[in-house]
Amino acid sequence: MPNARILLVDDEPANLNLLRQILKGEHALSFAKSGADALATVEKQRPDLILLDVMMPSMDGYEVCRQLKADPRYRDIPVIFCTAKAEESDESAGFELGAVDYIAKPVRAAVVKARVKTHLALSQQKEELARAAERLHDDLIQSRLQTLQMLGRAAEFKDNETGLHVIRMSHYSQSLAQATGWPDEAAELLLSAAPMHDVGKIGIPDAILRKPGRLDDDEMVVMRTHAEIGARIIGSQKPSSPLFDLAASIALSHHEKWDGTGYPKGLSGTEIPIDGRIVAIADVFDALTTRRPYKEPWAVDEALDLLRAESGAHFDPELVTAFLDIMPEILAIREQWLED
Repeated sequence: MPNARILLVDDEPANLNLLRQILKGEHALSFAKSGADALATVEKQRPDLILLDVMMPSMDGYEVCRQLKADPRYRDIPVIFCTAKAEESDESAGFELGAVDYIAKPVRAAVVKARVKTHLALSQQKEELARAAERLHDDLIQSRLQTLQMLGRAAEFKDNETGLHVIRMSHYSQSLAQATGWPDEAAELLLSAAPMHDVGKIGIPDAILRKPGRLDDDEMVVMRTHAEIGARIIGSQKPSSPLFDLAASIALSHHEKWDGTGYPKGLSGTEIPIDGRIVAIADVFDALTTRRPYKEPWAVDEALDLLRAESGAHFDPELVTAFLDIMPEILAIREQWLED
């Protein structure tokens, strides 16, 4: 590892000077004469590797190593014990604490250089593998999101709804989630999953899905199967993920009603997943205030009157109150994504 920063810790100045002579010119060196001094130095500037004496007054090297490995910020720093305690039990104690190597005193220059070079290389390799794993994880998340987006576009081709509908209602859902205390990361996940709420309409015959008038009872039975179809489509992905799990939950539950008269399971109250309850409000509000082939758009005030009237019946009353409280934000989203 070029320009590696190495912290040398020993209470004997002569030992520090010897290590300095061995390693100078090849690495950036810093020094500490006690355990407390070592921990303070690590806090100021994180080293790439630590050469640590064991036998020091007040705080020995074992305790320094123990504290470093207990701290998530520093647990990955390789620690090499450099000490006159050369019994096998001493080495075992060091390795159990998380040290990567053990150099016995008196040290030899060739051994110190070789061990330092080896463990710096291993540490660099570990960091590169960790970065590669993080990139792979990000790519996997992105590919899953793209899969859901493709499913959403497929559903749009089947339905009369537009892509702008799913954009608006997903942003409404995110805003409502944040207003009710969801962490930003969870609300962002909801934003990505909400567009899949009606993906099950892919499985509904066009004669029913595109019928301009009201559906009869038999047609309504078929239409209502789209909730379970959507959950099956999304939930069939293996391995699963928080994104797919949330999207499947929304697809299955966003037509449930607070009073238990919804579908497909007739859940009521808090039996309905909170994500489904949020998306239900966002979806209905946007559906009411948007022109469809079979209806003209409602005025915003009319749609809000319906939400109030259905609070405690169709919708979670606390979520309705929260939605009304953030209407300026909701209207800003609506204005941003207006239909042509």
